[in-house]
This record gives sequence, structure tokens and C-alpha cells, in this order.
Amino acid sequence: MASNQTSLSDAKFAVPVSDVEQQAALGTETEDFDYSRRAQWLRAAVLGANDGLVSTASLMMGVGAVKQDIKVMILTGFAGLVAGACSMAIGEFVSVHSQLDIELAQMKREKQRKETEEKEEGEKESVTNPLQAAAASALAFSVGALVPLLAASFIREYKVRLGVVVAAVTLALMIFGWLGAVLGKAPVVRSSLRVLVGGWLAMAVTFGLTKLIGSSGL
Repeated sequence: MASNQTSLSDAKFAVPVSDVEQQAALGTETEDFDYSRRAQWLRAAVLGANDGLVSTASLMMGVGAVKQDIKVMILTGFAGLVAGACSMAIGEFVSVHSQLDIELAQMKREKQRKETEEKEEGEKESVTNPLQAAAASALAFSVGALVPLLAASFIREYKVRLGVVVAAVTLALMIFGWLGAVLGKAPVVRSSLRVLVGGWLAMAVTFGLTKLIGSSGL
């Protein structure tokens, strides 16, 4: 009788202990998630979007400093979008492909030291993908560049157009900075301010220097 009671008592506590251990294990896995795994695509996407936004907006602001025609500003922004997207894609492809060559060389050396097919397959799954990084970078650049283009496309008044472009770019910079911080688990306020101030400086320097050169009669 005593043995039966003992077994029943053990059975009552077996499941809860197992559940607690399982929840603790899941919690540990969640807390120990390595957010650096997102670094490759996050870097290409966030940097591409910020570059597209800032460079295209700066080009449009620079041209707008000396030319008030909306057509000239839009064509300049579009040319910057296409050229920048191609440049980002090619640069990212070359950069990541160089990294891939290094990783493959390292895998070859590891294979020579230890011949294990399972290990080799696991390493191949983790190598970088140049085409994926290039496509992500070009797409993100285009998305960022569309912000100032769309903001300026329907406003004829010169000063209002410049103000709307600055406002739209400011909002987009804050969103991109916040998104990158959240996905990478970085400080949100610091990341957003860093991106915002950098974008403002780029537009201000481009506008000021172009205005200075244009007014000098060169």
C-alpha cells in the first residue's frame, strides 16, 4: 500500500517537473538566440535602404539648390536611384564573394584535417550568399531612394518641395534606424539618432556646397 502511494505521488509530480524543465529550456533558447546571425542580410538591407534614402535625397537637394525645375530634380533623383542600386549590388556581390572565397578556403583546410561529410554539409549551409546579399542591397537601396522621389513628384512649389523632401527623409530615417535597432536588438534611441543626424548632415553639406559653387558662377 505504501509503495502504491509513493508511486502515485511520484506520478503526480513527474509531469509538472518535466513541464517546468521544458519551459526553462525554451526560455534559455530564446534568451540565447544569437542575433548576429541576422548580420549578413540585415547589414545589406539596412545599409542599402539608408544609402538609397540619403544619397538620392542629397542629390535632389543639391540640384534643388541651384535648379528650381521639378523635372530636373526628379530626373536627378531617378538617375541616382538606378546608378546607386547597380553600384550597391555590384559592390555587395564582390564583397560577399570575397568573403565566400575565404570561407570555402577555410572549409577546404578543415576538410583536409578532418574528413567528415556531415560536418562539411553543415558548413556549406552557413556560408555567405553573394547573390542574395547583392539583391537585398539593390532592392533596399531602391526602396530608400523612392522616398524622396515620391515626396517631390507632386509638388510644384519650390520651397514647399524642398521642405516636404526633408520631412519625408527625416521620417524615413527614423523608421529605418528604429527597424535596424529592433531587428538587431540594439539601443533604439541611439541608433535612430545616429542615422537621423548622419542623413541631415549629408543633405546639408550637399545643399550648401552646391549652392556655394552655383552662386560663384563656376
